[in-house]
Amino acid sequence: MKFTTTSGIEIKEVYTEPSGMNELPGEFPFTRGIQKDMYRGRPWTMRQYAGFSTAEESNKRYHYLLSQGTMGLSVAFDLPTQIGYDSDNAMAEGEVGKVGVAIDSLKDIEVLFDGIQLKDITTSMTINATAPILLAMYIALAKKQGADLRQLSGTVQNDILKEYAARGTYIYPPGPSMRLITDVFEYCSREVPKWNTISISGYHIREAGSTAVQELAFTLANGKAYLQAAMEKGLDINVFAKRLSFFFNCHNNFFEEIAKFRAARRMWANITKQLGATDPGAQKLRFHTQTGGSTLTAQQPMNNIVRVTTQALAAVLGGTQSLHTNGYDEALSLPTEAAAKTALRTQQIIAFESGATDTVDPLAGSYFIESLTDELEKAAYLYIDKIDAMGGAVKAIEQDYIQQEIARSAYEYQSEIENGDRVIVGVNKFTETEKPVGNVFRVDDSIRITQSEKLKALKAGRNNKAVEEALGKLKDAAGGKENLVPHILTAVEAYATLGEIADTLRSVFGEY
Repeated sequence: MKFTTTSGIEIKEVYTEPSGMNELPGEFPFTRGIQKDMYRGRPWTMRQYAGFSTAEESNKRYHYLLSQGTMGLSVAFDLPTQIGYDSDNAMAEGEVGKVGVAIDSLKDIEVLFDGIQLKDITTSMTINATAPILLAMYIALAKKQGADLRQLSGTVQNDILKEYAARGTYIYPPGPSMRLITDVFEYCSREVPKWNTISISGYHIREAGSTAVQELAFTLANGKAYLQAAMEKGLDINVFAKRLSFFFNCHNNFFEEIAKFRAARRMWANITKQLGATDPGAQKLRFHTQTGGSTLTAQQPMNNIVRVTTQALAAVLGGTQSLHTNGYDEALSLPTEAAAKTALRTQQIIAFESGATDTVDPLAGSYFIESLTDELEKAAYLYIDKIDAMGGAVKAIEQDYIQQEIARSAYEYQSEIENGDRVIVGVNKFTETEKPVGNVFRVDDSIRITQSEKLKALKAGRNNKAVEEALGKLKDAAGGKENLVPHILTAVEAYATLGEIADTLRSVFGEY
């Protein structure tokens, strides 16, 4: 019988040759970790992803998570917010507040973070096509709270290429979308220098069905495209590359995932160096990890606690900078409060009880891990070289290459499950008859009425002339070449809605 990883890399029965690797953590090419002392210095950020219904409801969940020991917030936005529609738009029907929180204006952001000082926390926002608008709202609130913008820290996902390839929440064509991303790079490097301006995401590529090798290759190819776009805009790679971060999936194959993270650091260090980065800070791949949502099963959902635990441990042994652990009930619904707490406790037990954090890169020198790291790197470079030959990630996406490769891998993986070649406990082996699960978390459709009423009141009470003026200036700027973030911020501060701002840009850029 042949043993392979999920990417098809053959696993030998035994590994007998050392790799000859003698580098240290915190040193180029950072295979063993980006910090010399890693978790002995400080633990990773335990950042639980949350957001649903209205800003009021999500605010309650944030206060709950902070009280339970979460170290950073991670905001989930609903689908209309992600694709630039206000809650009262006909396109938003049935989706308001469902997969995240509904945000229509600065008013909602004020409520979302009520009682939370932005200067005291780091916030990650999973938002892409409308990233400049949500970032502007966050900055506007920080200004109202009197925070020093130069000290404000957090991350905005802002990764549109993987939306075209794997996820689908894009609005504008690739050209204008890349402009908005580099505008955020430029603005933040000047005004909010501690903010991570992009989280280049392999997570969604993996959730769409890619292998670990494809996740690694396509994510780094996208990262390379962002570096090149920013450099073409005249930005210094040694400055802006320090504010790039990555977002990876942690799937079921324990050792492959650890090797993937180690290979990613080494590859990124070499890619940035080839493009001219000389500052070690600009060569380091810093990343957030989320356990694999697509690995969770609705059958025997308590099994998911074990899956999440092994995935979280792999992320820690792989050297992640921050981590979200999924709730065991996420194959059924949004996580209940109990599931969210269990997920957080999983991280805390690994951090404080397991001993996994006591030494840096504890698996270094393992013949298996070192060999697997090399194999993943080699296989990923085959993809990257092919993408480079096409003209880069944007061209590869436009030619449907990346999408087709992901679809092929997803089909193969599902076929293996269905014909029994790959065992999923409780799904195709060790199954049992189960009663329907009762305690699931549902968001009521009446949220849309609540949000629509709030919008009506907002428009009646704001200075509509100021809104009109701000949107007019934004439209003019979009037709030219100046940075759009200051214009978006002005519109946000006048209480223009997310949909009004997105529509203004649609009128110039069109839709993809």
